[in-house]
Amino acid sequence: MTKTLGQYFPATSATNDASIETMIGPASWQALFRLASRRKPGHIPFFTSSISRERNEARPKAWNPLKPSNQNLVFQLSTEVSRAVHNNLPVVALETTIYTHGFPYPENVALALDLEKIVRANGAIPATIGVVGGVARVGLTSKEIMTLAAGAGKPETMKVSRRDLPYILGMGVAGKKLNGGTTVSGTMLLAAKAGIKVFGTGGLGGVHRGGQDTMDISADLTELGRTHVAVISSGCKSFLDIPRTLEYLETQGVTVCTFADGRTGAIDFPAFYTRDSGSKSPMVVQDAREAAAIIFSQSMFSGSKKSGMLFANPVPEEFAMQKAEIDAAIDQAVQEAAEQGFHGHANTPFILSRIKDLTHGNSLPANRALIESNVAMAAKVAVELSKLKDSTNQDPEPNKEMAKRASMGQADVNLRRRKCDSNDETSNIEVNLRDRLAHSITGKAASKTPDIVVYGSVAMDLSCDYAPLGADAHSPPRDLPISPQMHTSNLAAISPSIGGVGCNVALAAHRAGGTTSVLLRSLVAKDLAGQTILAALETEGLYVGGIRSLPLQSINPDVKQQHRTAQYVAINDARKDLVLAMADMSIFSTPNPMAVPFMRVSPKWGVVDANWHPRMIRKISRHLKDWKSKVAYEPVSVPKSGGIFQPSGPTSDHLGLFPAHTVDLATPNQHELAAMHTAAKKWGFFESQRWWEVIDSLGIPSSGLRDRFVATTNHKMTDEGIPLQTIQLLPIIPTILTKLGADGVLLTEILKPEDPRLTDPAHAPYILSRTVNGSIEVGGLYMRLFPPVEVVDDVVSVNGVGDTFLGVLVAGLAKGLELNGGLINVAQRGAVMTLRSKESVSPQLGELTPEFDRLQQNAITEALETARDGA
Repeated sequence: MTKTLGQYFPATSATNDASIETMIGPASWQALFRLASRRKPGHIPFFTSSISRERNEARPKAWNPLKPSNQNLVFQLSTEVSRAVHNNLPVVALETTIYTHGFPYPENVALALDLEKIVRANGAIPATIGVVGGVARVGLTSKEIMTLAAGAGKPETMKVSRRDLPYILGMGVAGKKLNGGTTVSGTMLLAAKAGIKVFGTGGLGGVHRGGQDTMDISADLTELGRTHVAVISSGCKSFLDIPRTLEYLETQGVTVCTFADGRTGAIDFPAFYTRDSGSKSPMVVQDAREAAAIIFSQSMFSGSKKSGMLFANPVPEEFAMQKAEIDAAIDQAVQEAAEQGFHGHANTPFILSRIKDLTHGNSLPANRALIESNVAMAAKVAVELSKLKDSTNQDPEPNKEMAKRASMGQADVNLRRRKCDSNDETSNIEVNLRDRLAHSITGKAASKTPDIVVYGSVAMDLSCDYAPLGADAHSPPRDLPISPQMHTSNLAAISPSIGGVGCNVALAAHRAGGTTSVLLRSLVAKDLAGQTILAALETEGLYVGGIRSLPLQSINPDVKQQHRTAQYVAINDARKDLVLAMADMSIFSTPNPMAVPFMRVSPKWGVVDANWHPRMIRKISRHLKDWKSKVAYEPVSVPKSGGIFQPSGPTSDHLGLFPAHTVDLATPNQHELAAMHTAAKKWGFFESQRWWEVIDSLGIPSSGLRDRFVATTNHKMTDEGIPLQTIQLLPIIPTILTKLGADGVLLTEILKPEDPRLTDPAHAPYILSRTVNGSIEVGGLYMRLFPPVEVVDDVVSVNGVGDTFLGVLVAGLAKGLELNGGLINVAQRGAVMTLRSKESVSPQLGELTPEFDRLQQNAITEALETARDGA
């Protein structure tokens, strides 16, 4: 049957821009349009959109095969670790035997995740190593850590040393997928293969007591003799023969040093639970910098085989056990192990378990404290080693322009310039904040391996708040005008700031994201405003290598084009509500500016704002998709919001539709949403065969959804067509968060068939429909209104509020958080902070970083509870 949209949607002020062409589709499509049959008089029916939840791809560490052209069956390296090693970012290897054959479940999961947090808190990237599903993996995800840790104590969970790797990996190739925790030896081997130089662990294996007769010598020692990895541990296990262990390491050519930890003179090699063993350390280092220098110096032996190194870090003094107490427990545990026949791999777990029992659990706090201390030290060593490697490529003469800025009050910023290819965006000046470690690490990561890339505008903002004489900022007298007077000058409080939608989003993500690395790619001119912006962002600690400075006049004599740094002026009334705004964004308006940086990176999320020319919006989005990134679209304003739908340029840059969609997420307000819907309709998106197929798969009932819309939102929103507008855009943008001001945020989303919300009773009220045509791509339609987290009476400025919301939201998504009420409420809190700030992005957003940690911990707890229930 032939149908037309015109039969169901009469022309209104929102839809009268063009006639509707005839469309043909199966009878089941008619259900969609029956939604209109129950509308109130004057109601404008629209349809709306949402975003697909590709849960595995949302993880912070997705697996990439070692060789992209041929997936490796036995060894896989996480994307985060691969990028970090490639770009000389500090990385710390972590073993997994302590989780599979040490701590019990679920305490082992908590320890594993805590150790990763410690590494990140000290400026490095954790690379937990283990064998999951028959594959050696470097950089385990949280889910994989839980899978491995859940097998603690089970006989099928292997303890994997060098000798065991061929067996467990070969069994995986043969179809028998086994899990195993890697020992020091196995972890070193895999870390070396991945290019990781520093490894933090609890204690080393060694020569067992009586080893001169039994030849029971840990493979850890021979591994140190042939694998170029530096191990930071609390010496070797205290129940071993420490003098013979040191002798064996000397034979293997292993450098052995002990951290002085405030002590002077001759220092003992530590004995795991105690700081002293009775055996003097061969060498002593004072701090992480000295240890890194020793590791770095080994690079001179490039033509010879390099051995490993052992840096012994004594247990923190407050957790050290009394030597007499621990020695008595060790002697009894070793005797029992010999009497009961525990040898080889079974020996160490038995002895450690007996020591715990014999000390009535007193050994556990010491055990955990020393592991945490070693991992923290390993991260510090990795950071120092990264600095030393960087210094070998440092240009001794800083850029003169930047040096001049430093002499004008930015003496705390240590500037340097990289020698890079002229087409590489990092040829711009890199700000190196050595005295602010967190900023130096995230800035460095942003230049090469950003978590988030924002393509958007940066501008000088002027906020002009009307302030007539006698008026109070929050409650102007009734006899005074609220709005400024036209055609004359007005008294105002004028505040300059650095803004622009893209810049605001990037700053919000940077401030709220903690260690999350953010790269802003934008344009400025070589004028006063442009230089002011760069200097301010550098002081903030945001990497500016992705911002290109264009000459004031085009260098092409045939093109008469002037470049001006973008500027935005907002005129607000006495209540701080926007009256009028003027914007000069011409620098972003050319269809194909050659200056836009497109050097390949692979962020977890990319953001593009609508200030670019429509062709550039789609080109940027397509690049981000090609880089396997999720894409978020910020519509900016009503006039610009529909630009992404406007066809121009090559067909390859056109928007894709679900599940091959180009844009994953959009965050319009209700007015921008309506403009987006109008543009999509105008340019024929609602006429494509694929659009109809997705709409049909949503399973909208023939009775319509008006009652569900009212129950989910309210009568006003339903009558305004907001829910329907989002649904109709879903095939193009499968997740839409509509910002509704005092009414909160409306989430509309396509659910995939495997989405757990489809079977969770708690989410049943928000699932408006389920697929009924057997679609393998669409599971249902989700819509939920999240109320505002706070009613704000003391508004200071509305500038940048929506940008802050998106920046905080994307920072959470880049950390692997699910798009749910918890994350949306944190993003709303960020928006409230900006409402109360004079700046376009609140400087207080860093207070939200612990909220991300809390949400991550809650997700882990829920996963553990689900795992227990399943068991």
